[in-house]
Amino acid sequence: MGRKIAIDFGLKRTGIAISDELNIIASGLTTVDSKELMNFLEKLIPEKNIDTIVLGEPKKLNNEDGHITQNVRLLREVLEKKFTQCQVVMLDERFTSKMAVQTMIDSGLRKKDRRNKALIDEISATILLQDYMNR
Repeated sequence: MGRKIAIDFGLKRTGIAISDELNIIASGLTTVDSKELMNFLEKLIPEKNIDTIVLGEPKKLNNEDGHITQNVRLLREVLEKKFTQCQVVMLDERFTSKMAVQTMIDSGLRKKDRRNKALIDEISATILLQDYMNR
């Protein structure tokens, strides 16, 4: 059984989370510059034996597409073509950023540290992956 990753894609940076080997617990891995995402994944996927990529699908509250939803769908197509050994799953990512900020507050991070958008993206990816594995 392979591990799973989640991707919280943004135009500037992308949060990445990874599962443990038993696919029980999601952990934040890193945040990468979105321009470097494919290079990062080319190394990560074979190294960590990834079999599933969970991709956050940005939706508005009224279920309409978000401003980068089309970019994410194009990314999905590229991932499916490039990493044929992986299943690519789209999962609604509404509220993950708000949940990430709340997690930071609950963990006692100072207000200054909670402004770290890279950390928010990484935690959002972790929430996304844990949600997928809990299903």
